[in-house]
Amino acid sequence: MSVPRPAVRDAVADLEAPFNVLDLDAAVANATDLLRRAHGTPVRLATKSVRIRPLISHLLGIDGIEGLLAYHLGEALWLVDEGVSDDILVAYPCVTRSLLCRLTADPRYLDAVTVMVDSVEHLDLLDAASPLATRAGTVRVCIDVDASLTLGPVHLGARRSPVHTVEDACALAAAVCAREGVELVGIMAYEGQVAGTTDSSLAVAGMKALSVRELAGRRAQIVAAVRRIVEHHGGTLEFVNGGGTGSVETTAAEDAVTEIGAGSGIIGPGLFDHYRTFSPAAAEWFVLPVVRRAAADIVTVAGGGRIASGVPGADRVPVVDFPAGLTFSATEGAGEVQTPVKGEAARSLALGDHVWFRHAKAGEQTEWTDHVVVVARNADGTTGVTDTWPTYRGEQKVFL
Repeated sequence: MSVPRPAVRDAVADLEAPFNVLDLDAAVANATDLLRRAHGTPVRLATKSVRIRPLISHLLGIDGIEGLLAYHLGEALWLVDEGVSDDILVAYPCVTRSLLCRLTADPRYLDAVTVMVDSVEHLDLLDAASPLATRAGTVRVCIDVDASLTLGPVHLGARRSPVHTVEDACALAAAVCAREGVELVGIMAYEGQVAGTTDSSLAVAGMKALSVRELAGRRAQIVAAVRRIVEHHGGTLEFVNGGGTGSVETTAAEDAVTEIGAGSGIIGPGLFDHYRTFSPAAAEWFVLPVVRRAAADIVTVAGGGRIASGVPGADRVPVVDFPAGLTFSATEGAGEVQTPVKGEAARSLALGDHVWFRHAKAGEQTEWTDHVVVVARNADGTTGVTDTWPTYRGEQKVFL
C-alpha cells in the first residue's frame, strides 16, 4: 500500500504545506512484519534508514528489534549520550582521529559501541589516533566481509571490503586478535546485491538466487574459521550480522547469521514498490503545496529535487502517491525549487492543495526537513496528529 490512508490525510488536511508526515501505525506494522519474516532472528535497526531519534527509540521498544546499526561513529557516540541504546554497531569504518579519540577515552562508549574494520590499516589508524596508554579500555571491533558475488571478472554487489575469502577473513581476524587494545566480537557481511536489488526481471531473480546459495556456504565457512581464531585467543564471537530488508527470509535461514541489519522496510520508500516477495506499507511522505497552474491538467508544486543516492535512473526519483495518477513532466522531472506534475487529477486541484510525495529511499528524505508530523491512532480509536518529532537535521546533527 503506497497511497496515504484517508485517516492520515484527514489528520493533516488543515496543515500548511510544505511538511513531512510519519504514519507511525504503518511504521510499527512494517516493523512487525519485518520480524515475522525474520522467523525469530533478531533485527538490528539500521539508523540510516530512519534518522529520527524519537522513532528509533520507539522502534527499540518492539520485542525482536535489538540494538542499532549506525552509519557514522559520531552518530553512535551521540546516540549513547542521549541514552538511546547501549548496543551500537557502526556499519562503516571511521578514520576521523577526533572521533576515535572520543571513543577510546570514555568507557561508556567502549562498552556500547563496536567499530568496523576491513584492513590492518584501520587498526594502525586507531593506534595512531589513540595510543594504548590513553585508552579507557578495549575497543570492540567487527570485521566487514565482502558479501558480493564474483563470477570470474564480474563483480555483483557493493564494493565494500577487500575481505572476500575464508583466507582473507582469517588473516584479518588473526591480526585483530594479535593486536593489543582491541577485541574481535563480530562479523558483518551485507549482501546488497540481494537485499538492495529490486525484483525487476527473471535474470535479476536468478542472480539473487545464485548469490544466496554462494554466500550461505562461504559465510558459514568464514564464521566457523574466524570463531576458531577468536576462541583460540580466549575471546568470544558475539554476533554475525547479515542481510537487509530485501533478503530477510534467506539471511535468517542461515545458521551462521545471528542478527539481521535492516531498517528501510519500516519506512516503505519508493524503491520498495518493486519487490515481489514483500510489500511494506508507505509510512513517510513529504507534502508540497500547489502554487500555480500551467494548464488544465498541469499544476506546479513548490519544492523539488530529492533524488535518491545510487546509479541515476527513473527509480531514484520520488513517487507521487496522492492524488493518484499524477506524474512528473518528462522534460523537467523533479525540479530545483518547483516541480510540475500532470494528470487528470490535476484538474481538481486548487492553489494551496496538498500533493503527497514519497522519497525513493528511506532515511534520505529527513535530510531535507527539520521535523516530521506524527500521525497515529489515539486511545479512542480515532487517528490524528499525536506529536512532532525532530529529524537528525532538526537536532542540528549532520553526520558526513
